Amino acid sequence: MNAKRVFFIVLDSVGAGEAPDAADFGDVGAHTLKSVHASGELSIPTLRSLGLGNIGGLEFLGAVPDPRGAYAKLRELSRGKDTTTGHWELAGLVSGKPFPTYPNGFPPEVIEAFTKATGYGVLCNRPYSGTDVIRDYGAEHLKTGKLIVYTSADSVFQIAAHESLVPPETLYEICRKARALLQGEHGVGRVIARPFAGDPDRGFTRTANRRDFSLLPPRPTLSDEVKAAGLDSLSVGKIYDIFAGRGFTDFILTHGNAEGMAATDRYAATDFHGLCFVNLVDFDMLCGHRRDPVAYAHALNDFDRWLADFLPRMRADDVLLISADHGCDPAFKGTDHTREYVPLLCFGARVRPAGLPVRNGFSDVAATVADLLGVPHGGAGKSFAKLIWGD
Repeated sequence: MNAKRVFFIVLDSVGAGEAPDAADFGDVGAHTLKSVHASGELSIPTLRSLGLGNIGGLEFLGAVPDPRGAYAKLRELSRGKDTTTGHWELAGLVSGKPFPTYPNGFPPEVIEAFTKATGYGVLCNRPYSGTDVIRDYGAEHLKTGKLIVYTSADSVFQIAAHESLVPPETLYEICRKARALLQGEHGVGRVIARPFAGDPDRGFTRTANRRDFSLLPPRPTLSDEVKAAGLDSLSVGKIYDIFAGRGFTDFILTHGNAEGMAATDRYAATDFHGLCFVNLVDFDMLCGHRRDPVAYAHALNDFDRWLADFLPRMRADDVLLISADHGCDPAFKGTDHTREYVPLLCFGARVRPAGLPVRNGFSDVAATVADLLGVPHGGAGKSFAKLIWGD
């Protein structure tokens, strides 16, 4: 008997310690969960009960004698530490070539093409913190009408605009035009709309109307396979955007963790058959990038409380998997993602509690989910379903 419903929740950026190749990314010493724990504010009894503290290297969280779930640590194979790369690998697509990055800003031919396609001039065009860039360029943007274009250590083309000057829907259309331009040599992983509000006197703040516009995956991923098999393929949060809208039978876009958890509850109340793929973005967007360990701890505490209520409502043929897509250590240098292992927790009435060896590839998750649902899988990864699933 296969599982009927699989819930796969990605805790965006919840890293589990530096990866073996962290030095290649300048991330030696990064450890997201250790930094969050060091805040003294972390209280996650439900995650610990599933075995989070039993994972090698996470014992400081508090191992439990009889974990209720199966648990492991995942190592990324793709050459990147960004959202798109991490999620694509979790869905069975290993990226051998990293997406392009722009430590000196985008070249003139890119900016000129963008201006021609959109009719807007450009401010900044440098790597920048998202909160700092609106502080430093917000007033000039309002005065000139030019868009704030910036990047980071990740492969992103970010466009910030004040909502009173460029409404979110207009900004999204600008991003779609940028996405159409940024292909091939300049095919960044994501074009990101960054609406903001406020004024020069009281300060500017980013709003919750962010949208991501990703490259179309070059090959089918887990969601495509689930949909092709005639099952439900559901998306919560920015999952739909990360996969460029492909491979889903239904989706709910959200503005943060609270909405994401509520949307997951709504899907859980239905009798779907297939995969519910969830991203909870606040850990990364509001905590990791802002280098705020206390806020990160509180966000994990909120998720843990929600999880405590969700687990008893799972059905006999449900499976829950919880993992992450990269790290974003809130106590590390800079403001960017960090190259780390990620944790994996598995729970369900038929999931056998067990400690698994380190999985060599995020893509093992895709192979396992496909196996649990009885769906053919043509992507990367080695299933561990037989190690955890049984009567």
